[in-house]
Amino acid sequence: MNKKGPLYAMFFSLFLLLPGCGSLTVLNPKGPAAKTLSDTIILSILVMLGVLAVVYILYIIMLVKYRAKKSNEGYIPPHEEGNKWLEATWIAIPIIIVAFLSVVTVKTTNAVENVPADYKDQKPLVIYASSSNWKWHFSYPEEGIETVNYVNFPVNRPVEFRLYSFGPITSFWIPQLAGQKYAMSDMTTYLNLVAETQADFLGRNTNFSGKGYAQMEFTATSMSSDDYDKWVNDVKSTASPLTEDKFKALLETAHVGRETFSSTHLTFSPPPGEHSEHMDMEHSNMEMSNDEHTNHSN
Repeated sequence: MNKKGPLYAMFFSLFLLLPGCGSLTVLNPKGPAAKTLSDTIILSILVMLGVLAVVYILYIIMLVKYRAKKSNEGYIPPHEEGNKWLEATWIAIPIIIVAFLSVVTVKTTNAVENVPADYKDQKPLVIYASSSNWKWHFSYPEEGIETVNYVNFPVNRPVEFRLYSFGPITSFWIPQLAGQKYAMSDMTTYLNLVAETQADFLGRNTNFSGKGYAQMEFTATSMSSDDYDKWVNDVKSTASPLTEDKFKALLETAHVGRETFSSTHLTFSPPPGEHSEHMDMEHSNMEMSNDEHTNHSN
């Protein structure tokens, strides 16, 4: 039996798998938060590859140098006492590696939990992202509009997603823009991101929440400020308002396509926690919208 066969097969498999790494969206970041996470992942992989390289090199050296052969048949090695320095070294090295990766991970987590440093002087666009079986609702309290299964926002502007759920726990993730964050029914979690490229990005639920979770995908589109303002105005002037009955029907429907509304569900179905500033803003937007409709009617 050829003992080298499994080794060749392993290397051949690696060559087949490596080209697929280029399609990993998490390693193709388009924003500062995703770039920070991508750099941390790559650094961790390099450290682990370094550890594996040292282990396999020593393994091969030991196999070759101390292999059984005719010249050492019957050889019995002498008794050797343990070396305290060697023992201390191979205990200290793992501790140093773990401590190093821990510090990097803590710094990365702190960085992505806040608005990116280069954008701290800008006011974030607040978007409430709520999940239901099996869809995503995006509410814009400042604009007074709402979308289902797609979300638009300006490029090069910080966006603060406020996440919660109308059903089981879900996980909100746009791989090229930020890490994932859980959305729960009894609390609101926060996710900050910035898109530095105008493009369409895939977003999805990554937490198993039932038979339809695999279809819980949405499109996140970053656009110029002018295009975003134009889109908001178009929604306000053409889309129908979101009524409480319509919203209840949406929650009860398992799968829907993209939908757009000129008002949000935040007034009659507020998110968990204290968000009164946006509830007041939403009431003001509705009153202005009603006045505009009244003026048009007259």
